[in-house]
Amino acid sequence: MAAAATPAPGGSNEGNPEYARRRWSNTLRTIYVARKNVEAYVAIAEETGLTAQDCHAVATILVSRRKLEEALSWVERGVDITRKEPYGSAADYDLVRLKRGLLARLGRGGEALEDAWTEYRKHPSKYTYDDLMQFVPKAERAAWHAKAIETAEGADLHSLIGLLLETEEMDRLADLVRRSADDALEQMSHYATEPAARKLEKAFPDAAARLWRALGMRIVRAKKSKHYDAALSNFERALRCCEKAGLTGEWEKTVSQVRADHHRKYRFMAGFEKLAAGSGPSHEPSFLERAKARWGRQRTENG
Repeated sequence: MAAAATPAPGGSNEGNPEYARRRWSNTLRTIYVARKNVEAYVAIAEETGLTAQDCHAVATILVSRRKLEEALSWVERGVDITRKEPYGSAADYDLVRLKRGLLARLGRGGEALEDAWTEYRKHPSKYTYDDLMQFVPKAERAAWHAKAIETAEGADLHSLIGLLLETEEMDRLADLVRRSADDALEQMSHYATEPAARKLEKAFPDAAARLWRALGMRIVRAKKSKHYDAALSNFERALRCCEKAGLTGEWEKTVSQVRADHHRKYRFMAGFEKLAAGSGPSHEPSFLERAKARWGRQRTENG
């Protein structure tokens, strides 16, 4: 039995024949795409193993040559490959989008719409909603919008909040927040709930208060001490929303719960007790604002 190839010093795969083969086949693929050489690309792909990504690449070249029917056949071939793979393929989304675009360009817009609708029903979200509405005739958008929102009622909380916020369905968003359990809201990412809380503050302060409370609780329960200032800002906004909505009793329940569950977090409780007494960190940045600022600094440093 032949011995396995030994990696080059330092852990490199340079001495591995299979690695070298993959590397050069990928290099050739890149060259053939740049030259729009379909025949050469297909030859190397079939020799090394045709993938869904290959089908997308070939279809893209054919689209540039305006061979739309041929491109569609390659897209469908790629979709078939992804369906047979246990975990799907990174090219799946690109293939589906390209397929719908080709159907529309070939005068088969109805098929593109049906395909987008099928995907939306499986996974309602702001992303699949946007994909769907691209193929809805302008005169029918209101009806399709209503149909899509009704269908989304069974979606997961994260996707539904994002969808209702994106489509400005504020009444439905407020109702969703009101009927959601505290634990469920607290498990949501700040990137989903903070924009919703801000949007709801003016017209639906009761719902906004629940989201701001959940945001604060999420930080404190996770013991993210470096973000305690942001948590205090979240709780202060919950307080202001409760006052605006005439729900001071709800705020008092929050105060009681925080004291009972987190009284040993001395650093946090010092600030929280000041807030409960009537003074708060009005100018502290939120968790999301901090995250955006940190991301901006990282991009600047890496740039």
